[in-house]
This record gives sequence, structure tokens and C-alpha cells, in this order.
Amino acid sequence: MTDFARLPDLASRALGGAVVAANDEFFAAKENLVLPEPPAERTEFGHRGKEYDGWETRRRRTPGHDWAIVRLGAPGIVAGVVVDTAYFTGNYPPRASVDGAAIEGHCSVDELLKADWQPLLPLTHLAGNTHNYFPVYSDRRVTHVRLNIHPDGGVARLRVHGTVLPDPRLVDACPFDLAALENGGRVTAVSNEFYGRPSQLIGRGTARSMGEGWETSRRRDSGNDWVELALACEGVVTLAELDTSYFLGNAPATAALTGVGAAGEVPLLPRTRLQPDTRHRFVLDGAPGVEHVRLDVYPDGGMARLRLWGRPTAAGRAALGRRWFDALPDVQALEVLGGVGLRPEEAGRLVGARPVSGELPPAVARLLDGPGS
Repeated sequence: MTDFARLPDLASRALGGAVVAANDEFFAAKENLVLPEPPAERTEFGHRGKEYDGWETRRRRTPGHDWAIVRLGAPGIVAGVVVDTAYFTGNYPPRASVDGAAIEGHCSVDELLKADWQPLLPLTHLAGNTHNYFPVYSDRRVTHVRLNIHPDGGVARLRVHGTVLPDPRLVDACPFDLAALENGGRVTAVSNEFYGRPSQLIGRGTARSMGEGWETSRRRDSGNDWVELALACEGVVTLAELDTSYFLGNAPATAALTGVGAAGEVPLLPRTRLQPDTRHRFVLDGAPGVEHVRLDVYPDGGMARLRLWGRPTAAGRAALGRRWFDALPDVQALEVLGGVGLRPEEAGRLVGARPVSGELPPAVARLLDGPGS
């Protein structure tokens, strides 16, 4: 596994990803591409032939190639893709490429086909029955990716690993989960991940079983286990949710939360008793802005979800807004500035001068730095 594969899969159905269009799915459905579980070998035959756990097109008898478009569950900057051809041996595509696009709002498939698609991965050779890993070198935020297979065939899964970069306009609407993966939170360190990945702690929705949380091995010393998170941006946490759902004989006995910000290390939640299979909620009063949070569990055990609800600080919101705008592809950046009333020539100058700095027009300052700017 390469380093980029440890980043979240932005396309995963578990994060809200979906395959919204494909030119052909004769033998196997396009939706299989983004299923979170590994592909499985199948031996069943249907009316159209063997049923593979993946996306498979018919044998092409005309010039061209096949494609499928994926809406990312969490838009962001792509660091690498995995084109997984597991169990496709005599019917995998010999080559593939991946493009990215950034879309404002919720467009139709027809509009999506006309988007400004830019290459993320050039046309590259694939191997059959293999996890084909490819790094991507891009600094632009995308909302959709298009997998092109040349000329036809089957792909089991498409993984699009990268860094989530949320839209700050959504952040302004209400308090949000500063730790959530879909909002840009990420795990930066962990003491132990024997039974469950710590990134599942900040996953989308509620856990459906113990297997969808974070669980450590049993400690046989006097220490304790922990996980550290980077928040979506610097923010003030006002409500913490420690959810031990489905952890019955293996929930932590107690837990604590500590934040790290400009003022250094600050306690957010003192060491507090937990119950098994329980959604605990704690109101946090008077906490300063923090950028990182550490969850300590005593002595060990498992947890389904960690939610840290709050609001960005002024500095955190401005940093997020500028990072988001600097990463937008040119076409979307121009559309965003037009939406706040900037004339095309002004918008063009600002987009061409990125990264943005210095004094900005009032409407742009409110967009990038927050409503109070």
C-alpha cells in the first residue's frame, strides 16, 4: 500500500459517494464501483453471463471507450486513485485514465457531461486481478471524477484517496461537526488500531455494528489508548458526543478530551465515566478555540463515533475559506465570484492572482473570511 491510500476514500459510498452516470453497464452495475467493502469473487451466472462484483461493459465493436462518472461523497484534493480489477482476468480494460471536475450546485447528467473536465491520471496501463495504485499530482479541489476505460471491460472498485476540503459557505449556515471526516477532520495519530480503523470514529452517519467503529487490543500494562484528530479548522467545541453504541463488553471505562490551539494544550472534557452501548453527550462551556483534539480512553476498548460540534473561530474560518478558494479550478472560481456580484474582469484578475492575499472587495471578503468580515 502506498502512503496516499491511508487518506480517506472520497468516492466511497460510506462517505456519500455515488456513480451518477455510465455509458454502458451491460454485464455489471456501475454502482458497485464505490461500495466500501472489498470486492468478492462470484460464481453465479445470469441471463447476461457471469455476474461480477464490479462494473463491466459489453465488448466494444465500435471506436471509442467506456466511462463512468462518480460524484464524490466529500469534495477535496485527490492524492491518488486505485483502479481495482480484482477477479477480472480475461475481461479487464488494458488501459484507463481519470479526469476531475468541480461543479457548483446540483447539476443534471447532461450538464455534468459538458463540465470542464481536467486530467488527474493520464492514460495508463492496468493489470488484471490487481489493485492498481496511481499517485495523482493535483492541487485543485474536485467534486466529481470520471473513470475512462480503454476500450471496454470490467473494474471491481474505484478508490479516490485524498484530502477533504469543505465548502465554507456551508460551514456558515449553522454549528457543524468540526471533527467529521466529511467536513475535513482527519486522524493524525493513534496508539492502537488492532480491531477497527480510527477514521471510522469520524465517519458519516451512525455505526451499524461494532465493526464500524474504532477498537484497540486489550492492554496488559498501566497505560491507556488514545487517538489524535486535526479539526476541519480552528474552532470552539461546544458539544462533544462519545458514542459507544454496539460496544457492550469492550467499551472504555472512562474517557477524556484535550484540545490544542494557539493557547497551547487545554482540557475540554475531564476524565469522565462512560457506559456501554450508549450515546453520551457533554456540553462544553468556555473552551477556547482549538485546532487539534486528543481522545484518551481508559484503559482501552472501542468507540463507535466521536462528534465535536461547534463553530469556527474567525481565524479558522478565514483560513478555511482562503484554502478552499485557492484550490478551486479556474472555471468554478470565476463562477463563485460572479455569484457574489463581481464583474468578469475583476473576477479574472483575482483568480489569476491566487493565492489570494491583502485587502479584498467586501463581498469577496465575506465569502472567503466569513460573514463578519
